[in-house]
Amino acid sequence: MIRTAVLGGAGTLIAGTLIAGAVVAPSAQADTRSRTTSEARGVAIAAAKAARKGIAWKACPADWGLEAPIQCGFVKVPLDYAKPNGKQIELAVDRIGNTGTKSERQGALVYNPGGPGGSGLRFPRRVTTKNPLWANTAKAYDFVGFDPRGVGHSTPISCIDPQEFVKAPKLDPVPDSEADKRAQRKLAAEYADGCKERSGWMLPHMTTPNTARDLDVIRAALGEKKLNFLGVSYGTYIGGVYATLFPTHVRRMIVDSVVNPSKKKIWYEANLDQDVAFQMRWNDWKKWVAKNDAVFHIGNTPAKVERQWLKLRATAKKNPLGGKVGPAELISFFQSAPYYDSAWVPTAQIWSEYLKGNVQALVDAASPDMTDIPGNISAENGNAVYTAVECTDAKWPTSWKRWDRDNTELHKKHPFMTWANAWMNLPCATWKSEQHTPIEVGAKRGLPPVLIVQSTRDAATPYEGAVELHKRLAGSRLITEKGAGSHGVTSLLNACINSRVDAYLLTGKVDARDVVCAPHATPVPTAAAAKAPALSDLPALPQR
Repeated sequence: MIRTAVLGGAGTLIAGTLIAGAVVAPSAQADTRSRTTSEARGVAIAAAKAARKGIAWKACPADWGLEAPIQCGFVKVPLDYAKPNGKQIELAVDRIGNTGTKSERQGALVYNPGGPGGSGLRFPRRVTTKNPLWANTAKAYDFVGFDPRGVGHSTPISCIDPQEFVKAPKLDPVPDSEADKRAQRKLAAEYADGCKERSGWMLPHMTTPNTARDLDVIRAALGEKKLNFLGVSYGTYIGGVYATLFPTHVRRMIVDSVVNPSKKKIWYEANLDQDVAFQMRWNDWKKWVAKNDAVFHIGNTPAKVERQWLKLRATAKKNPLGGKVGPAELISFFQSAPYYDSAWVPTAQIWSEYLKGNVQALVDAASPDMTDIPGNISAENGNAVYTAVECTDAKWPTSWKRWDRDNTELHKKHPFMTWANAWMNLPCATWKSEQHTPIEVGAKRGLPPVLIVQSTRDAATPYEGAVELHKRLAGSRLITEKGAGSHGVTSLLNACINSRVDAYLLTGKVDARDVVCAPHATPVPTAAAAKAPALSDLPALPQR
C-alpha cells in the first residue's frame, strides 16, 4: 500500500472539521435530513422491486461448502439508497426450507453472526448437521443466511493483498518505545490508504444503516411481509438499527450478545470497553486453567498461569516460534478463550503441549497457512469489512495524543487486549472516506417485543450494551445469563435460555418480566484433554 503523511495532517484535519462545522452546521443538518428522506424512499423502491423479482434459488456453488438441500441465490441492492436506480451491488443469500409441515411453517428466519465482516451463509447448516438446539425452530422456519455488503460472496471489498495480510510474524502489539508506536501508526495509515485505493468506491456506503436497509430488501425478496431475525454480536447492532428504521416490519427479533448502541459508544469507546471486558474474561480463564492444573500443568494459581503467559510472550518475541509465531499471533490464538468457552479446553491443551516440548502444536495452531488461498482471502476480506464499517459508521478521534493517552492508561490494568485492539482500529484515525454520525437507536411504537439475550461476563460485547438496548426498545425482554461469559449465548446448552428462545420464535410469547438464568455448564477437561487436539477440532478464530 501507498503511505501518506500522518503527522501534521491529523492536526490540520481537526481544525478544518471544527471550522466547517461552525460555519455550515444548519445547512449540513438540512442536507442530512434530506438524505435520510431520500434513503427511506430508496429502500422502499428497492424492496418493492425485490418483492416482484424474488430470488432465483439454485444449487450452491461447490466451493461454497454448502451441501444440498441448501440453496443459494443473489439479491441486488442499491450501492447508495439515495439513488435506488443507480449502481447496484449483489448480496449472496442461502436457505433451507422448514423441516415441519406446510401448516407449521411461519416464514423465514434470517441470521447474522456478527463481525462486522462475518458471513451468515453457514446458518442453514444447523439443519443439515441436525443441531439439536435448533430442531424445534427449524420445523417452523426456513433458515436463511446472507453475506452482508462487502462480505465474501456478495460484492466484496479488500484493503490489502490477502497473502500479505496474513503473513507472520507481525509486530508485537505492545510497544516498548515511541519508535514502536510510530511503526504501528505507519502500518495503520497505510492500511487506511489501501482501503481507499482498492475499495474506495464502496467505502462511503459501508454502513450499518445500509446493511439494515439491505436486510429489508432481502425480507422483501424472500416474500416475507415482516422480518424474523436472529443477530449475534455485531448482528445485534444491525438488529437495533433495523428496529429503529423499520419497527413495523419486525415480526420476531432475537439479539444475542449485544453491542452497546449508544451514539457515544459507536465505535471508539465501545472498543475501549471491550479491552476491560477481555481482561476480565481472560482472568476467568486463568482461574479455570489453574483449577485444572492436574490436567494441564501450566500453573496451579492464576498468578502462575499469568507468569507462564508472559514468559511465552517474551520467548516468542525474542525468537518467533517456528519463525512465524510472535506475540501478535499468540494474542490472536489465545483470544479465543476469552471469547468462547468451547475454546477453553483446546487452547489449554495446546499450551500444555508446548510446555512439554511440543512447540509445533502451538505453531500449527497460531500461524497462518500460506497455502490456504481461499481462507486467506476470506480473512483479509473479513478484516476489511470490519474496518470499513466501523470507520464509516462514526467519526473517530484523529488526535494521536488521545489514542496514546487512552490506551496507555487502559493497558496498565488491562494488558491482554488493549494495544492489539488499538492498532486494529487505528486506521479509522486516518480514514480517507466520509465518516457518518451513528443513528439514534430506539423504537417506542410499532415494534413487537424483542428478545435480548446476554451473559454478564462477555468479553466482546460487555453486559452494559444489552441493558442499554433494552432501555431503547419498548416492550423488549432481557434474559441475563448470570456468571457466564461465552459469546453467543443462544448456541449454548442452557435449558433456561433455550426453552425461552424456542417459545418466543414459535409463539411470540415472552415472560412478563426480565429473566435471570444460571450459567451454562463450565467446561470440564478429562485426562485425555492433556493431549493436543486436531486443528480441525479447534474453534474458528473470532472476528471482532
